[in-house]
Amino acid sequence: MGETKTMSPATDETVARKASIPPAPQRATAETSRQICADGIETIWCDVDDLLGIMARLRSDPAQNYRMLLDITAIDERTRQNRPHPMASDFTLLYHLFRHEDGREIRVKVPLDMSALVAPTLCGLWSNADWYEREVWDMFGIRFAGHPDLRRMLMPESWVGHPLRKDHYCRATEQGPFVMPDSSAIAEQHALRDIPLLAGMIDAGEDDPETMIVNLGPNHPSLHGVLRLVVKLHGEEIIDIIPEIGFHHRGAEKIGERQSWHSFIPYTDRIDYVAGVMNNFPYVMGVEQLAGITVPARAQMIRIMLSEIFRIISHLVFFGTMVQDVGQLSPVFFVFTDRERALELIEVICGFRMHPSFFRIGGVAADLPQGWDGKIREFLAYLPKRLDEYEAMVMRNKIFQIRTIGIGEYTAEEALDWGITGPGLRATGVNFDYRKSHPYSGYDQLEFDVPIAHRSDCFNRVQLRLDEMRQSLRIIRQCLEQMPPGPVKAMHPLAMPMPREAVLNDIDSLIPHFLNSTWGAVIPPGEVSSTIEATKGLNTYHLVSDGTTTPYRVRIRTPSFAHLQTIPMMSRGTYLADLIAIIGSIDFVMADVDR
Repeated sequence: MGETKTMSPATDETVARKASIPPAPQRATAETSRQICADGIETIWCDVDDLLGIMARLRSDPAQNYRMLLDITAIDERTRQNRPHPMASDFTLLYHLFRHEDGREIRVKVPLDMSALVAPTLCGLWSNADWYEREVWDMFGIRFAGHPDLRRMLMPESWVGHPLRKDHYCRATEQGPFVMPDSSAIAEQHALRDIPLLAGMIDAGEDDPETMIVNLGPNHPSLHGVLRLVVKLHGEEIIDIIPEIGFHHRGAEKIGERQSWHSFIPYTDRIDYVAGVMNNFPYVMGVEQLAGITVPARAQMIRIMLSEIFRIISHLVFFGTMVQDVGQLSPVFFVFTDRERALELIEVICGFRMHPSFFRIGGVAADLPQGWDGKIREFLAYLPKRLDEYEAMVMRNKIFQIRTIGIGEYTAEEALDWGITGPGLRATGVNFDYRKSHPYSGYDQLEFDVPIAHRSDCFNRVQLRLDEMRQSLRIIRQCLEQMPPGPVKAMHPLAMPMPREAVLNDIDSLIPHFLNSTWGAVIPPGEVSSTIEATKGLNTYHLVSDGTTTPYRVRIRTPSFAHLQTIPMMSRGTYLADLIAIIGSIDFVMADVDR
């Protein structure tokens, strides 16, 4: 790979922040092409014919410079009572762009009529548009003209319908018993076998004796989860790779449309299942923005402390399994011992371990228990010495260095083009952390550094996570020392559940508590994007409320989905043994990919 390109900061911050909007579509005035959203993110509408020009301008114009495509998704508007804009039609394509220099975001929306569900592909502008467009096609049936490989992403090719349309069933009980006759099973096996041909990896009749097609996965121990990699080899050298995902798909976004706002919280824990309550964070913050709820300072500090403990837990699991992948077996036993200590700490505070679902709309489930501070102090005294041991045991190990230095390398420009965030982006020298650029929940009150490197290879991606654990310990110590007094739940009629002391003594609290617990809280109409710096990168929930007790749309943008599609880019020209190190260094969870 080439040298890491240095990202130059904007020379005029005022001009950079103005971010003048591209000319509005001719079918709407500049005023009517804008939409006001609860999150304050600039949102514009344009006609599908104007999309490609506007997006090219947003990416390439120096005054815009939105070089990262954060997400592409869609909304089925056909049953929505509170349409967001006069231009809204049957479906809305939603593009979310990001500028890392100042953290500015912009959304572009495109209305599509049911009779013309097609838009131009953006694969020529952003490489990561590939998978996002395939997912939209799979879930909504919207085609992208010019896409190089528009196949289903999460569902099998034989699936009938598009699951995130409003007319697609949600529960299995809405259908008859699932039956797969032998003929269907054989057809599905043939479909899996034919993927290299369908994706253009091989040509019909190709028979090169020096070329081999190898399947890795989808059995779980093979590839950190139920992931299948179709690898084309010339000897030991990797020519191409096709990642196949969807084996872990549970329809989390569809489930979000049937649950109440409160009862969806436990489902979020299971997205990145090693990050625990950090999954709750963007969801509850989004609902709080829609409802106009101000979270008490003590609850905000508790949220930060628990999230940083789970950041350490996630990084420990990554570190142990990554090192094990390249042949060093001892560290995985040590790190799981340390993880157990951290999970015991979570259990003391939350009552549960991996999936505590401890965050609530308006605060957290309960106050800190008696003696919590002593447990935290013990953990803060214990872990730094263990991190020093890992530094010596692994990072200074010559074999580990040979297996990881210079392997799976990419530049800062490639990271932005592929939508890489978190440690994978910071390893290229880009000094960006969402906790710094958008200090949610009180992160601006805490002092911590953002570790960066200047060569994003497997080695530095591991090193950065070790460094981040040390910074998380700094944050946790400050939470311990600065924990404010006060309530842990907002006194707001839409906070769920209402504080117990208020419910038992105040009829004005008892009534909304009863309604919220039985029927569900009615969240005002609107939409919002809520983002956090999760363990693996940026995690965003785009929530749409139609003024009912359930979300109208729940979009979960996960870092693992964006990062996994970089495997072919990082692996071409390397060897099969290098692929194992590359996969381990990405730090993905298949539940986070497939949702």
